[in-house]
Amino acid sequence: MNIREYLAQDRPLLFDGAMGTYFASRPGRIEARCEPENVNHPEEIAAIHRAYLEAGCRAIRTNTFDVGTDGEAAGRIIRAGCRLALAAARPFGAYVFADLGPAPQEGAQSPGECYRQQAEVFLDQGLTHFVVETLSSDEGIPELARYIKERCPEAFLLVSFAVGADGMTREGLPGRALFERAAALDGVDAVGFNCVSGPHHLLEFVRGLDLSVLNGKFLSVMPNAGYPTVLGRRVVYQGQADYFAAQMADIVRTGAAIVGGCCGTTPRHIAATAGALEGLSIAPAVLPAQPRVRMEKQPGRNRLRDKLEAGKRVIAVELDPPADDQVDGFMEGVRALRDAGADAITVSDCPVGRPRADSSLLACKIRRETGMEPLPHMTCRDRNLNATKALLLGLSMEGVRNVLLVTGDPVPTEDRDEVKSVFNFNSRKLIRYVSGLTDHGLSVPFQIFGALNVNAVNFQKQLELALEKEEAGAAGFLTQPVHSPRALENLALARQTLKGKILGGVFPIVSHRNALFLNNEVAGVSVPEEIVRRYEGLGREAAEELAVELSVKTARDMESYTDGWYLMTPFRRVELIARIMKELR
Repeated sequence: MNIREYLAQDRPLLFDGAMGTYFASRPGRIEARCEPENVNHPEEIAAIHRAYLEAGCRAIRTNTFDVGTDGEAAGRIIRAGCRLALAAARPFGAYVFADLGPAPQEGAQSPGECYRQQAEVFLDQGLTHFVVETLSSDEGIPELARYIKERCPEAFLLVSFAVGADGMTREGLPGRALFERAAALDGVDAVGFNCVSGPHHLLEFVRGLDLSVLNGKFLSVMPNAGYPTVLGRRVVYQGQADYFAAQMADIVRTGAAIVGGCCGTTPRHIAATAGALEGLSIAPAVLPAQPRVRMEKQPGRNRLRDKLEAGKRVIAVELDPPADDQVDGFMEGVRALRDAGADAITVSDCPVGRPRADSSLLACKIRRETGMEPLPHMTCRDRNLNATKALLLGLSMEGVRNVLLVTGDPVPTEDRDEVKSVFNFNSRKLIRYVSGLTDHGLSVPFQIFGALNVNAVNFQKQLELALEKEEAGAAGFLTQPVHSPRALENLALARQTLKGKILGGVFPIVSHRNALFLNNEVAGVSVPEEIVRRYEGLGREAAEELAVELSVKTARDMESYTDGWYLMTPFRRVELIARIMKELR
């Protein structure tokens, strides 16, 4: 029976469970990848397919979720996986779905090209049903849908996203928005969710969706068997089959037409679910049973944002956080800068990958004790998505409304054996995540700034990234220090290209040695040779006089291209910055 005819009978289609975790639970397989076994031990993969089919599922996925990026090896694994799944399904009259996992994000191929290459092999093997699952974004999905339908108009494509209990993906994208975008694609036949969450949280999430956006398409829900725990060296899921099955029946009653299991689900879970679904019909797509409560965006009090939006120039001053717990000197500097007329204090997040006092905690202290608007930097280097959200919620509670989101300097090479970078996402994805938090626990939106390197050799690429940041939700940019005519030209080009506010970077050079250090050891900084030579032989007082002269000139030169200045304090020389601000006021 054609799959669309099957679903038109209002009977839920039951998929298999998790090939990967079930394979890993078998003796001697704890650390082995299951996909190569299509070629190496095909009888073992065939036995798992049969176990799920005998449990009562009517659709199975090929064992091809993670076939790797080697085209030749991936092709062998896919072809073998197709043969095994088709042979196993034939006696049961079950449907076989070509299983595609998330495409690599940083590879030579785009996600769309990667999906298309894999889909071509599946189509050549005669498969016409596809599931792309455990997605954190919809990159490449429009291209895949278009390609499959061009090659095989009768093909059936199911797109499935992975969301946590908060409805967000690992890339910080809202699952609801991804669901609605995928449902609107012409080549997509079913949309849903799998992995990361257990059945209860996916049930609650689905209850909050407006299923009418499916417009005749089908909802798919395939949760994990609860949440994992570690026993010895093994990751195990302890969710009981009967509980899972009862939740799946409720998911069908909520409107899911396609159900199954992801990580931790075994043939026992599928057998129990098959029994629980006996006689159940697919519920009609309706508006959410519990209307979604959307937090209203409140403007809040944000003097920095208000001044920028009023068209007034601002001065933000960066003060490096202390490397120890002695904060008095840092706070004295903050008060002096406030009294000198700074509009905001920016605090870097462990610059050059070295540990310093936490920028967000200092931002809270600055706001409480001085009344200044803090602008903490936040990197992608040291926190996963959970830690990032927790920190942002804390900042919001403390009334901190401005953040600078950057990818972050790498950890120094000599420390990498002990200190591991996280980098779950880049700055553009982090910006998108933070800008979407208003729908997920945040009542007052952050004003988000990004970084802009005007010293980059390929500045056009920097502009492209900046445009992506604006599209993701950045309201403005802080630039790297401007010292050269080329940097000034790039700043002028940024002004023509970008919509957001721009704070031009000014770094006072305080000595000849400092100039050489900046040129040779600080990424993103370029000091012209003629400026370096001007510092030769100067004592501290004369060098500071020159620093004020050059900094004020640079600030004035960039004035028509910027909305304010971003002054960086060298070696905690707050008095020097105060002198520069006095000249600029």
